[in-house]
Amino acid sequence: MGSLQKKMADFGFESNDDYEYHLRCLMNSQFNGIKTVNIEGHKGRRKTAFANALGLALKYPNLLYYDFTQKSEAEGKVIIPPSEDEHGISEPPVSDFDHVMSEACAFSEGEQTVLILDQLQFADFKDHIRIYHFIKSCEWSYGDNSLKANIKNLLLLLISDDPLYHSLQKCSFRVWINAVSSAQKEYSPADFQLNDDVLPIMEALACVFDKLAMAPTHSEYKNILNDIHLNVHTEQELIHSLYGWMEGINRELLYSQKMHTLLSQVIDKIQQYHGMDEVVIES
Repeated sequence: MGSLQKKMADFGFESNDDYEYHLRCLMNSQFNGIKTVNIEGHKGRRKTAFANALGLALKYPNLLYYDFTQKSEAEGKVIIPPSEDEHGISEPPVSDFDHVMSEACAFSEGEQTVLILDQLQFADFKDHIRIYHFIKSCEWSYGDNSLKANIKNLLLLLISDDPLYHSLQKCSFRVWINAVSSAQKEYSPADFQLNDDVLPIMEALACVFDKLAMAPTHSEYKNILNDIHLNVHTEQELIHSLYGWMEGINRELLYSQKMHTLLSQVIDKIQQYHGMDEVVIES
């Protein structure tokens, strides 16, 4: 497991896919603007989990987050009247979006900062344009205020369920986040501190995973093997464990008749395994 991959797993995003190459491409690019990642993928909050784990794994001192659904939630709330200066001139209140953008600029002046902008499909189109100009100019403006971001310290992560504004997309590095891990991983008993007597079970499970088009992560597989050692005695119990531990598994396919033969083969191997000396899985 790569260094970044392991760190992200420690912060809640476990995947067989390693995104270290993607990050290296971004950081080594010759684009003369704010480094930006366009996080695409299947609908759901896995993209948000990826962005948050990446920000924490990089250990930047500042991690800022803004969700554009906050704007929808704010509608209907009591709005504080605009303030007035000593000359009686009204100043509109600063929006939460402008506030977080201002914070990102301010923090980036002296420290590395990650800014996550989530649910961009709910943002006004004009905000897409504002973000694009910010990436290009490193300057954020609202009202009479203008702030400059340090290009060397700021990393921008954009998340949207819909395609971004074309120009905004062109100045960012695109990353696809699957609903489940897509990279296949060949595990051995030693990866789980087990002896080779569990290998027939793992080989039978490999056929199940292949039919499901799934690739369990290390922790998912470890939990499944622990259940097999302690709890699984029937095909139905095996189904419960697979569904219980594996994120994004196709439940309808798992319960379908076409899986019966493969699952039965796993149960046969489990019964043979329990006729051998038992091996305790280390924590």
